[in-house]
Amino acid sequence: MLIAFLTRLKATFCLTFHFHIGKKERHLSHLHLKRNTMGRAFEFRKARKMKRWGKMAVTFTRIGKEISIAVKEGGPDPENNSRLRMAIKNAKSENMPKDRVDAAIKKASDKDSSNYEEVLYEGKGPFGLSLMIETATDNINRTVANIRAIFNRNNGELGTSGSQEFNFDRKCIFKINPQDSDVEELELELIDFGLEEIEQVDDETLVYTAFTDFGNMQKGLEELDVEIVSVDIERIPHHTIDLNDAQKEEINLLIEKLEEYEDVQNVFHNALL
Repeated sequence: MLIAFLTRLKATFCLTFHFHIGKKERHLSHLHLKRNTMGRAFEFRKARKMKRWGKMAVTFTRIGKEISIAVKEGGPDPENNSRLRMAIKNAKSENMPKDRVDAAIKKASDKDSSNYEEVLYEGKGPFGLSLMIETATDNINRTVANIRAIFNRNNGELGTSGSQEFNFDRKCIFKINPQDSDVEELELELIDFGLEEIEQVDDETLVYTAFTDFGNMQKGLEELDVEIVSVDIERIPHHTIDLNDAQKEEINLLIEKLEEYEDVQNVFHNALL
């Protein structure tokens, strides 16, 4: 009787184990099919954005706001504040001096310092352009008035909440240093933490997950002792629009004016530029 019970227990365990592994293998097959679909486009968008930011000398200001929001939200200790931990990593990846990072944390810890509120604006531009504008502001009335003015002056239209968001998926993109880890093995390990895609672009390894799985993926990478170089939260369009040179020039002007505005943190759009 005992032998029969143990036999049934073994069969149940094997069935469960093979089902779990089979599920992961199917997930991996899906990931391999998706390889090279987003990475290069993401790197191009980021490089283009950072080039503009560098030209405007506002990179550190924007990172400083992110640090401030993170401190206000979860306190000044990076060990107990995952968002601040990521903001500091992003600052390091952009060569922001440590003394400026420390100063931003100290300033945000002061109860009399500015409280920045994150506000998302949505709008339309010419030729089917769809826009999502992330801002960090201490004066919403000022920000919305200025955003609306930029749209109006550049053949665009500020929309209502939800008018464009359905055109985008919000993703977290972790740039990691896998060191001696095998990327194939890492894929298998990270599926349980919400992995959607992992790929290598040139010498960089990018890990994609849904925005809602940001905390899970961060925890997973840290548990596996994988170095997180930086994290980007992207709004990736479902469909893109292709434009001629004259149309690109007009759209670029609108995007540049939005990115130049000091309250704007990020501008996402559906144009192939």
